[in-house]
Amino acid sequence: MVPSLPTPPIDYIPSDVNIPDNYVEHTLATTKELPPITLNNWWKELNYVSTIVLTVTPCLAIYGIFTTKLVWQTALFSVFWYFVTGLGITAGYHRLWAHRSYNASVPLEYALALAGAGAVQGSIRWWSRGHRAHHRYTDTDLDPYNAHKGLLWSHIGWMLVKPRRKPGVADVSDLAKNKIVRWQHQWYLQLLIIMAFLIPSIVPGFGWGDFRGGFFYAGAMRLTFVHHSTFCVNSLAHWLGTTPFDDKHTPRDHFITALVTVGEGYHNFHHQFPMDYRNAIKWYQYDPTKWFITVCYWLGLASHLKAFPEGEIKKGQLTMELKKLDRKSHTITWPKSSNDLPVITWESFQEQSLTRPLVLISGFIHDVSSFLDEHPGGRHLLAKMIGKDASTAFFGGVYDHSNAAHNLLAMMRVGVLQHGLELESERAIPPSQRLQIVRAVQIADLIRAADGGENMFSFPSPAGNLYSADEVTKL
Repeated sequence: MVPSLPTPPIDYIPSDVNIPDNYVEHTLATTKELPPITLNNWWKELNYVSTIVLTVTPCLAIYGIFTTKLVWQTALFSVFWYFVTGLGITAGYHRLWAHRSYNASVPLEYALALAGAGAVQGSIRWWSRGHRAHHRYTDTDLDPYNAHKGLLWSHIGWMLVKPRRKPGVADVSDLAKNKIVRWQHQWYLQLLIIMAFLIPSIVPGFGWGDFRGGFFYAGAMRLTFVHHSTFCVNSLAHWLGTTPFDDKHTPRDHFITALVTVGEGYHNFHHQFPMDYRNAIKWYQYDPTKWFITVCYWLGLASHLKAFPEGEIKKGQLTMELKKLDRKSHTITWPKSSNDLPVITWESFQEQSLTRPLVLISGFIHDVSSFLDEHPGGRHLLAKMIGKDASTAFFGGVYDHSNAAHNLLAMMRVGVLQHGLELESERAIPPSQRLQIVRAVQIADLIRAADGGENMFSFPSPAGNLYSADEVTKL
């Protein structure tokens, strides 16, 4: 008889251990949203705790601006405390606990737990549960701050009202085992008061006699900035910028977002590689949270910094570059392939050449009437090849033509010589199409066509993997 493992405490059992494979579809189909918010029920749907915090704090800050002089010492301390509490969220709540992108020593964990409490965004456990749901269900109705519901909703709206639908399940059993996380969760309200308002008031007060300025500027105003700074990760980072790693979802990279979010602005990278301790991978990109974690590593306070393999990152970048090239390729007129042209016998080619200037090169029949008088070598060199195979002359016998000449020639195709093009060789493919974007499914179609007896390949240009014409024909 196989001995059974001891059952862990109920809090430690993963909450998603028994969810069905079609969890998202099943949940959306079987659970109902709360009714829409209207003028008649809005006051019933408010989340009063969040609403009070997010409205009273800026009001205090504005009152302080008009009633309290800002001294330079308090201004500097306010900026310092902004970064301390901001890093509590970015380096602590986000990268350490929500994503486990590195390990922190006990002193660093306590410091980040305290700093995070000063940002007044809920406990580590509550915050991480919602953020893990955001990553798992990005841009769906199970995402607590779904960007598709609008910039205002993802920035602050989702906190002002009751959730219209319970966020998707996300396991935080690992955090339930962490004694520092449990400690912060238990004493969160007391820690919030100390870190958000007491210390910001006491330090300026005893330091340079500015209790009032400390409360309004280092306390209320600093907290307002920290709130909207980190909220921008949910809103601005899903709206402003580019998608250099993946465009499946809304997260984007932008320097401005990085500036206002303590380095969390390279959000497209983060959603692709969430367990990477970095947001910015280039040395010159602004990511003070990465720099903070790195310094902690040098000091022995952090370890096991996780970074995705460089090759995997480059694959994401290359995929997006190929997609951009594909979109650009659709704006260009390409030459017809052998599949799109009539098959012409040698006799018909000879006959038609008597009434129009047709030239045979690499199995393709070209009408050069529009280029006779434009030919750099003179009209006579083209005229003498009418009704003939000019392949040898074109490919270096008379002149080894440029890539531009190859590309231009391909646009003059009007037919394919019967039995003259069993397979489009690389010489028959213009340089502009030799490295062409072909989807894997299209390559499979080409292989099936070849196995079925088809004797001509075409090279369409939708996005996918990059193959040379020679590589595809060898398949």
